[in-house]
Amino acid sequence: MRAATIRDGKIVVAEHPDPVPGAGQVLVRVHAAGLNGADQAQLIGLYPPPPGSGVPDDIPGLELAGEVAGIGPGVTGFRVGDRVMALVAGAGQAELAVVNERQLMPVPESLDSPQDGAFPEVFSTAYDALFNQGRLQAGDHLLVHGAAGGVGTAAVQLAAAVGARVTATVRNPGARSAVAALGAHVIAPDDFISGGPYDVILELVGGPNIATDLQSLAVGGRIVVIGVGGGFSADLNLIDLVYRRASIVGTNLRTRSLEEKALLARQVERHVLPAVSAGRVHVPLAAAYPLDQVAEAYASFAAGGKIGKIVLTF
Repeated sequence: MRAATIRDGKIVVAEHPDPVPGAGQVLVRVHAAGLNGADQAQLIGLYPPPPGSGVPDDIPGLELAGEVAGIGPGVTGFRVGDRVMALVAGAGQAELAVVNERQLMPVPESLDSPQDGAFPEVFSTAYDALFNQGRLQAGDHLLVHGAAGGVGTAAVQLAAAVGARVTATVRNPGARSAVAALGAHVIAPDDFISGGPYDVILELVGGPNIATDLQSLAVGGRIVVIGVGGGFSADLNLIDLVYRRASIVGTNLRTRSLEEKALLARQVERHVLPAVSAGRVHVPLAAAYPLDQVAEAYASFAAGGKIGKIVLTF
């Protein structure tokens, strides 16, 4: 098979042995695979696959969509030809991938390719951050920092769908109307403190925002940290934390166990896929690149300023 491959700090296309599904695994012929910040970090040596995951460290990719090409012993939930998608620990940006069947989700008929390849990582991340970690409820006021990217656009839609009030910061003025159309009141990043208080803040930028996030929280508010591209460190006034009875939680999906990922896949199936099928939630796509243009795809991702996801097609 051919795959996006890390060689000496660069992303290229190379050939690898075809993977073979083991017990409980499904062989997926990949049609589309989204790019994410973790892939960029892996490219420069900062975010390898979790130890013991069995994932090769030279093929990036945390999400994929395609069709079942083969099944291993004991698989009962899928048949050859089924359209499937999954959040994986790595190696998703390849023509073939093996995935434990418990991590797979069916692709709704309304979700076309290559949008399906851009769905699993960002919608799973957004769902878990908002509802499992942030305990978001109808009527809550949510702030999403950096809302023009994949997780941001997913979070805005999921929160609006459950009846939360959503404020979103978007740095690029040209992207603000598109994010507003997803269900958010959109503001410049410097203006967010005046729009509070917020019950939940989804932090996709990192350290520079944390102190002001805390000042903007409602009593009992929650800050959920996913992205740290803007900086790893923050100075906090613990009096603000105590006074507001607030909590700050950090989260990621890549290092979670199979059981945790399987549970999250079932939650997304139950609570998000029906909204996709009904047309209430969609996957904003910035651009799609064929595998042979993988270097251009990574450069476009790194350049920023996009609305939605960048996807590789196979």
